[in-house]
Formats: sequence, structure tokens, C-alpha cells
Amino acid sequence: MVNVHKRRRLMAVVALTAASGMALSACSSGSDTDPSASGSTGGEAQAASGEDVTLDFAFWGNDVRADMYEQSIALFEEEYPNITVNSTFLDYPAFWEKRQTEAAGGGLPDVMQFDYSYLRQYSENGLLLDLGPYLGNEIATDGLSDQILGIGVVNDVTTGIATSTNAWGMYTNPQLLETAGVAEFAGGTWDDYKAWVAEVTEASGGEIFGGTDYTGRIQNFEVQLRAEGKNLFNEDGTPGFDEARLAEFWESGADMRGDGGSGISQQRLEELYPVSGFGSALTASELTWDNFGAGYLGELGESYTELGLVAPPVTVEGAKDLYLKPSMLHTIAASTEHPAESAMLVDFLVNSPEVGAIFGTNRGLPASTTMQEGITFEGLDAQIRDYEASVADRLGDAPPVPLVGYGTLEEKFRVLGTELGFGTLTVDEAVSQFFSEMDVVLNS
Repeated sequence: MVNVHKRRRLMAVVALTAASGMALSACSSGSDTDPSASGSTGGEAQAASGEDVTLDFAFWGNDVRADMYEQSIALFEEEYPNITVNSTFLDYPAFWEKRQTEAAGGGLPDVMQFDYSYLRQYSENGLLLDLGPYLGNEIATDGLSDQILGIGVVNDVTTGIATSTNAWGMYTNPQLLETAGVAEFAGGTWDDYKAWVAEVTEASGGEIFGGTDYTGRIQNFEVQLRAEGKNLFNEDGTPGFDEARLAEFWESGADMRGDGGSGISQQRLEELYPVSGFGSALTASELTWDNFGAGYLGELGESYTELGLVAPPVTVEGAKDLYLKPSMLHTIAASTEHPAESAMLVDFLVNSPEVGAIFGTNRGLPASTTMQEGITFEGLDAQIRDYEASVADRLGDAPPVPLVGYGTLEEKFRVLGTELGFGTLTVDEAVSQFFSEMDVVLNS
């Protein structure tokens, strides 16, 4: 099957080369309505040269994901021996700090793993290549639905291809719960969840903790707002909450924070960093995206063979508070000197069944049906697939494409949550700082 896939890409490259005779310079093309034909910033496709080419590829993750990419890149280089891929990875905050520095200097990597929250910002600043001319050519689209292709469209231009989708959920550690003698979280409200966390911490004598202060994650705030019929941020860029609502949210985590709280302390988390409390087998639950499971199992080690995966607490019964999010995308820098070869790498990382077999659901459920053909859904992979099916009645429409600067606000929210955990800020001070930051971001 890979040979057929390879031949299709090679034939597309040959056709482009025959039609142009040389790499084409940037010019406008595309449609306002069809994501697969969009275009403006990147112009017409430039054909692969066939010469020796080196591409830089950057992603965030841990050693587990790095090994998966290493295996995938080895297969790509075997299929395209004239292309060498140099890959680098960092943790999530450091990844975006480095990208911002590179963007200012015009030196972004050729291909990047990308987060949805930064897509509008980098697209509207002209930093990402228009992929429209490469769709159906270097980047096969027969395994990608129109809905999936539409995820990577900003202002009618395709600048990203979703690798996979995921949903917000809660991982639990069955082994720790058995040790503590506490049953799995059976669902309920946020207050029910806090009571369960306290029960786990108390039952273990403080040796393990039921969880981490959930108010440090902006996604938990978003889940609550969506249950109330609001967006975190609206299409026009305005927030869907006021200072009082944010203060209420942060206050709700007060009994989980600090040395006397029911959750693991911020000081302990800092000592464990970059591994999380959950990945260190010190907390029995973690609210996060469902594609984080493989990374957790990798951190926990061979003695941990399974995880629990349940729905997050309920704010309003019957609300459509969850949604499917692109767990990540792949993008190409507008400044790349090798757009066609970069597009071929994106295609391989998004569509290859072999890559699907390597990653499973590490990046979420694969967006491409072609990639899914390489996965034998069992264990954690089947668990994630079944989890998303189990929360189908809570899945609503996705929120507006994140506003420019959303990534900055998400990081500010995390930092303020950390300071609340240390007790160096009051809730009122944190709210004031977040709204000041939001005012700068929304009006810049």
C-alpha cells in the first residue's frame, strides 16, 4: 500500500515538473469556498527538485513522542533517500518561546508540529505557507474529509493539516486507586470530583493525591463556560466571561492548593518537572486531552499497563460542553526553501499507514482514514476511540478558531495558576493580571 502511495506522490511531482519546467514563483490562486483549492500567501506549488535536500522539523513532546517521530522519519528517509530530516523537540512552553524568537528573525523550521491556538496568529502574520497548491498533489487528500481539511483554513487559506482529533477527558490510575482502596470516579459535578480527590488523598495517608488543582488549566474553565452556553472567546475576539466569573472559577480550586490541600502541591510539581504528578504516579487523576495517554504510560514505566479514561465533571446536565479539537496540525514555514519536499514530509506524517502504526493514538485519533488503516485498535488506542464515542452526547460545535494571541493568554493563565498554587498571588490579583494581559492582547 505504501508503494502505491509513494507512486501517487511521485507522479504528482513529475506532473508538476513537466508542467512548469522549473520551480514557480509565488502568486495568488485558489477558491474562497473550497479548502483544498485555497491560496493566496504561498502561491503556486513549487515542484520537488530531486536534489539532496535537508529539512528542519520541530515538535513538542517527550522522549516517547520523540522516539515515534524518529521511527517515522527513518521510514520517510528510506522512501526519499535524497531528503534528510533534522528533528528537534522541546516541552510545550519552550517550543512556542523558540518559535516566537525564530518568527521574529525569519528562521522558522521548514515543517512544524503546530497547535490550533497559534494557527490564526502565525497565518495572519504571513509566517505559514499556503498549502492549497500542494493538496491532492504532494499532500494526498483522499483520506481527509472536507471537515478535517477545513480545520486548517484561516481567512480562506489552508495553512495547516490536522494530524488527528481529540476530546477533553480525565485519565485515572487504576493501580493507585487500588492501593488507596478508592473506586474509580463515577462521574458527577465539579464538587463531586473535588470530594473524590480528597477521599483518595486521605485514604492513602497523603502518600498519593487524588489529583491536581484543575483551575490551573484554561480548558477546564472553557468546559464550564460552554456548559453555560458561552464561549471562552467569541468570533469577534471578545471574552465570554467577566472578572467575577473568572474569580469564581479560581476560588473553586482553593481547597486543592497548597501543602494542606487535597491536591498535590505546586512545590512538589516543580520538583517533578518536566514529568507531571500523574506521570510520576503521585496523582490518581489528570484532566487533559485524551491523546496524552501514551505519554503518561511512557512516563509511568513498564509496571503500569493500563489507565482509566472517563468523562470530565459535569457543570450543567445535558450541556454540549465538550468538542473535538485538532490535537495538533502540521504546517510549513512560508520562508522554506523547499516547499514541495516539506509538503511531502507533511503528507507522510499525516497519511502514512506505517506512521499510524507507530503513533497509534499518541497524537489523538488520526484524522486521515489512510493512516487509520495502519492501526490495530486495541489497548489504549481502542480505549480512546471508545471514550470519544462514549461522550458523543456531550460533543457540541467546535468554538471559533482561536484568536490571535490565544496562545499567549493560555500560557498566562497557566503561569497565574502556578502562582496561585504557590500562594504568591491572591485570586483577585490573578484576575486583575489576566484581564490586563487580555486587554493588551485583544487590542494590539
